[in-house]
Amino acid sequence: MMIKRLLFFIPLLSVSTLYAQIITKNPAEAVAASKTLVKDPGALHFLALGDWGRNGADHQKPVAKQMGITAADVKAQFIISTGDNFYPSGVISPQDPSFKYSYEDIYTDFSLQWDWYVVLGNHDYKSNPDAQVEYSKISRRWKMPARYYSKKFPINGDVNNQVLIAFIDTNPLIPEFYKNAEYGPNVKGQDTTGQKKWLVKTLADQDPSIKWKIVVGHHPMFTGGSRTDGYDTKAIRSTLKPILDQYGVDVYLTGHEHSLQYLKPAGKTHHFISGGASEKTPVKLIPEAQMVASEYGFMLFSVNKDQLRVQVINDKGDVIYNTLIKK
Repeated sequence: MMIKRLLFFIPLLSVSTLYAQIITKNPAEAVAASKTLVKDPGALHFLALGDWGRNGADHQKPVAKQMGITAADVKAQFIISTGDNFYPSGVISPQDPSFKYSYEDIYTDFSLQWDWYVVLGNHDYKSNPDAQVEYSKISRRWKMPARYYSKKFPINGDVNNQVLIAFIDTNPLIPEFYKNAEYGPNVKGQDTTGQKKWLVKTLADQDPSIKWKIVVGHHPMFTGGSRTDGYDTKAIRSTLKPILDQYGVDVYLTGHEHSLQYLKPAGKTHHFISGGASEKTPVKLIPEAQMVASEYGFMLFSVNKDQLRVQVINDKGDVIYNTLIKK
């Protein structure tokens, strides 16, 4: 009897080890990795990466290479960074060498020379967050006009069908940061009430051309990573979820967790975490999670007026997950 139990246990261990990095809530959604992208004609394509600036170390270069291949394949119109753009402690000025060694020298493919829309992460707050705003005046592709801002993107050039994206600064929305020796000096001067009023006004836009509303920030409000019950996760959920619910936000896109995740809690908003562009950390399946992956990689968003597709791509160029959201 002992031998039979041992033989039965070994295959289970092997299967568990093999698939431990990518976990799906619905086993039927677990598909074999493929290098073939699903291409949606006439879509607005953009890439999303987060937590990346390490002078090329820890898989940053392989991820950048695959981003270039993917962007060229679908002719991506722009790139979104979900924050923690420069490790370990942000940048001190627009002339900081990190802009060259962690950004300009890494994302060199021609397909990545289009606009990058950037938000600030907590590591970016350790030095001079406004230096990243000022870099927008030096770099043609780096777009951060302020610590928070918004833009409407036409779908396939059609201004009658647009995607509204609000790029927010989540750092000042976390009360604990105000007492933090590293983050405190750069959050204390921020008007959190002003930002929330601005966000409400932005999301309340009644323009009939807006087909999708997306909010991009650094800190998630749900996560299957190490910060499931973290003070930062709880603070963002408490502050932002009522606003996203009230104004029918379709997608909340973040980083912070060094993994790739898709979560769907109760309500309209779909939550995506793209924070695996350099380091990767462990994940677990929580009730809100549809897919969690401890993988290096990024996400490809393809948006049409009546559907939004997200493909998760790792550092080897494999599409490890594909989900379609319909209006």
